[in-house]
Amino acid sequence: MKRFIIEDGFWDIFPDARIGIVVCNNIDNSIKDASIYEALLRKSELEARKYIALEPFSDNDVVKSWRGAYQRFKTKKGARSSIEALLNRVKKENPLPTINPLVDIYNAISLTYGLPCGGEDIDTFVGDVRLTQARGDEDFVTLGTDENAPPYEGEIVYKDDAGAICRCWNWRESVRTMLTEKTTNAFMCLESIDGSNLPTLESALAELARLIRGRLSGTCSTHVLDRAHASLVIQ
Repeated sequence: MKRFIIEDGFWDIFPDARIGIVVCNNIDNSIKDASIYEALLRKSELEARKYIALEPFSDNDVVKSWRGAYQRFKTKKGARSSIEALLNRVKKENPLPTINPLVDIYNAISLTYGLPCGGEDIDTFVGDVRLTQARGDEDFVTLGTDENAPPYEGEIVYKDDAGAICRCWNWRESVRTMLTEKTTNAFMCLESIDGSNLPTLESALAELARLIRGRLSGTCSTHVLDRAHASLVIQ
């Protein structure tokens, strides 16, 4: 049995956060028609423009709130939230490429709802997965490099018994656990800093699950975790 656990080290910094989870089982993530996902991404990029209407870019609420969140814990210099990175591409009119169905779907949901969204392959997890403060010695290798780059002590990370899965909360993910076309069981997450946008989080969670079921078959269960309900069984 594998569990997802949000530890006190996270809640000490973000006591009012909400983490939305979709657990997907027996899905087919192989690429059959990339044009479907390209169209989904283009539509979401248009919808995301409402989140970057202000100048300068840093004055927009989504960007400002996540930059504030990243100031509450030690981060790698230049690290930005995943949603800021996506919105920056939209601002620069740099279209997202299609990668694989799950990644394309979660990127589209992220842009549509203005929330960080990500996913990992459950079958690659070693033991339980935790959202917590790093010790600072966890192994971490990201896509495009063979270099081990452990998180800082106190950095917010997703981790399992083998090392960090995602650094700086949602900045960079480990190549070890990333979603691929061979993924059949997936752990998807949506993140809210303070829960003030809970209706948006719940709508995004429902649409994420609906798109995955509709496109990739299998089953999906949805969950919203908070400090009072900080763990769940994922496999």
